[in-house]
Amino acid sequence: MDAIVAQLKALALTEALPLLIKVIVALLVWFVGRTVIGGFRKVLDMALQRRQLDATLIRYIGSLFTGALTMMLVIGILGVMGVETTSFAALIAAAGIAIGAAWSGLLANFAAGVFLLVLRPFRVGEEICAGGVTGIVQEIGLFVTTIDTSDNVRISVGNNQMFSDNIINYSHHPHRKMTVKVPLVHSADARTLMRALTDRMASVTGVQAKPAPQVEVGEFTVHGPVLAVCIFCKPTEFNDTQANVGEAIVEILQLANYGASFPAPALAEPPREAKAG
Repeated sequence: MDAIVAQLKALALTEALPLLIKVIVALLVWFVGRTVIGGFRKVLDMALQRRQLDATLIRYIGSLFTGALTMMLVIGILGVMGVETTSFAALIAAAGIAIGAAWSGLLANFAAGVFLLVLRPFRVGEEICAGGVTGIVQEIGLFVTTIDTSDNVRISVGNNQMFSDNIINYSHHPHRKMTVKVPLVHSADARTLMRALTDRMASVTGVQAKPAPQVEVGEFTVHGPVLAVCIFCKPTEFNDTQANVGEAIVEILQLANYGASFPAPALAEPPREAKAG
């Protein structure tokens, strides 16, 4: 029994203790390395911002820089652990084809991210609709694009899905058109309401003076004409301006004592009871 205990102690001193020391050193290297990489990332972002580069390009370069340094850090930790890095690199090269086939979607997202940066269909901070998601672009990463929706939900969409779908950029132009439909009845004074709405739109918060607001007859229905209130506003103020325009329309209709009363649908007569013969 004493011999077994002695062998276990010798094994612990010769194998377990060095392995434990390597693990502790590897963890220290990882935390220190990540801290250093984070510091380099901040310095790089500040340097690129001083050069007044686009925010989209700055974040993409930062992600690429962080990924490359993290990979070098992992290889260095493997060296500390005693793993032969040359054989590890050869193993990565040998498995490159298999990894490429298994991660074809990931590589497609990476390539799509490069094209998104080169072609610039949208930038960080712009409101877009792509990949089935509508919101403000927060970051174009190596593999995914991060979007914040209007209800404050963050969604990450694969770059390939973004690039292969139709991309609607609501913020590209300096102003955006809004059309609000106002249904009327035939008995309403459409011309008076059109003049009143046109004058009122000029003072609504968020509505731009040029192009000037317009009110026109958009369509006709069985009940009466439908007015189309067309205004222009800044893309970033679209939702607030839409609410302001709606309140202004309600105000004008109330001042005109307008009430759209549509005829109620005719009710079917109840079946008559058969008289007894």
